[in-house]
Amino acid sequence: MDGDLLPIGQFARISRLSVKQLRRYDELGLLVPAYVDEQTGYRYYRSAQARQALSIGLLRSLDVPLAVIGQVLSGTTGALDGVRDDLETELARRRRTLRALERVMAEGLPSAQIRLVTEPARRVAVVKDSAVGPEDIGRATSAAIARLMSGASGLRDRQLIGLFPVDLTEPTPIAVALVTSEPVPGAEPDVLPGGDFACATHVGPYDQISLTSHALLGWCAEQRRQIHGPLREVYVSDPATTAPEQLVTHLLIPLEEQS
Repeated sequence: MDGDLLPIGQFARISRLSVKQLRRYDELGLLVPAYVDEQTGYRYYRSAQARQALSIGLLRSLDVPLAVIGQVLSGTTGALDGVRDDLETELARRRRTLRALERVMAEGLPSAQIRLVTEPARRVAVVKDSAVGPEDIGRATSAAIARLMSGASGLRDRQLIGLFPVDLTEPTPIAVALVTSEPVPGAEPDVLPGGDFACATHVGPYDQISLTSHALLGWCAEQRRQIHGPLREVYVSDPATTAPEQLVTHLLIPLEEQS
């Protein structure tokens, strides 16, 4: 053992890492000691390894996963691209959450005027998709709408209805239906059942629809009305020509018949 070796405690101080972290990084192969005493198992490091240790600490402070850190240290091109994308997605989700929170602060807990409506059965063309979880529903819905509309570009009247399970699972199955009796390439023909529905109108951005659906589900619970089928979002406005604050969406929950 030469004089350039530093015991783990001293190396931890100069690298601004804990002894526990150094042991963990050794187990993962990210930062292997220069020498390990065979009798005591004590780890020693060279001072030249401090730069790598500090780099690991820096990347961890930026929420880079340990597996990706290994790729960065090995010089893998584009190793941080996925981390950046994940952070941007999380930032967008946080911003949506903040806007919804601000609305609750300004208007109070969600409430909506609930009305009972009777809907006829409708012939539709349906495109299905799956969201990784609740935070991914917006992306999956947009993707399904894009696929559906690409096949329905020649239709004039294009009423879209989103279909979402009331109980959100992971993954979350979603569907988008286009009201039409004509065949649509890439979509499945289907019939949306008619019946009695509890209905509420949401005015505002799509990412705040959960506030109105909360009020709608609360009404169903208070009235002891059993829900039958998925929540429907009937998109009244065209988001391409309507400001987010003015978007109108009707929310409908199919109700079981009362005995």
